[in-house]
Amino acid sequence: MEKGEKLLELNKELAANQELPLFGSANLVFGEGSVDASVLFIGEAPGFHEDKLSRPFVGQAGKLLDKLLSSINWPRESVYITNIVKRRPPGNRDPLPDEIEAYKPYLEKQIKILSPKLIATLGRFSMNYFLPDAKISRDHGVAQYAGEHLIMPFYHPAAALRSTAVLKELELDFKKLPDILLNPPPRKNDHPPKSAEENKQSSLF
Repeated sequence: MEKGEKLLELNKELAANQELPLFGSANLVFGEGSVDASVLFIGEAPGFHEDKLSRPFVGQAGKLLDKLLSSINWPRESVYITNIVKRRPPGNRDPLPDEIEAYKPYLEKQIKILSPKLIATLGRFSMNYFLPDAKISRDHGVAQYAGEHLIMPFYHPAAALRSTAVLKELELDFKKLPDILLNPPPRKNDHPPKSAEENKQSSLF
C-alpha cells in the first residue's frame, strides 16, 4: 500500500473513533502536505480557522509559517504539516495530557507512514512530546535526536506574532533548516570507528 493510501486509511480510522476526546465538538484536522516530505512540521492542536477549514495552520500563524517556508524556498506543498491533537480544544486552550495521550497512537502511525528525515516541532507542547526535558527558550533551533527521530524545536508561529524578539529568533532558526537537513548532527551513540591501535589497547583490559 502506498503512503497516501495508508494515510487515507488512518484518517478514516481516526474519524471513526468516537472514544477520542473532543469528538463531536470539533472537526477533525488530520494534516496535509507531501507524503514524500523530508520534513514533518508538528504543532500542538488546531485553532479556530483550522477547525473551520479542517486544515492545519491556515490562520494568521499559518500565514507566518507559509512566509517562513517561502524564505528558505520551500513551498508549503513540499512539507507535511499536522498537530499532536487532531481536534480543536474549546476556546483554543492548551491541549490536556489525556488528549495528547489519546491521539498519540495516531500521530505515531502518521510519523511511521511518512518516515520524515526531520521533525520540526512548533511550540513547547510539540517539543516536549518528543523531548520532555527541553525548554523552548534554551533549545529552539537546535537539532537533536529523540530515539530514532531527529527533532528540531521551533517557537510556535503564534508566539512570534506576539513578540518581535521571538519572531527574529524564529526567522533565524528557519534559515538553519536546509543545512540541518543536508548535514544532520551525529547521534550521541554514533562513534567513529576505532583505530587499530585503540583496538589493541582496549583488548588489554
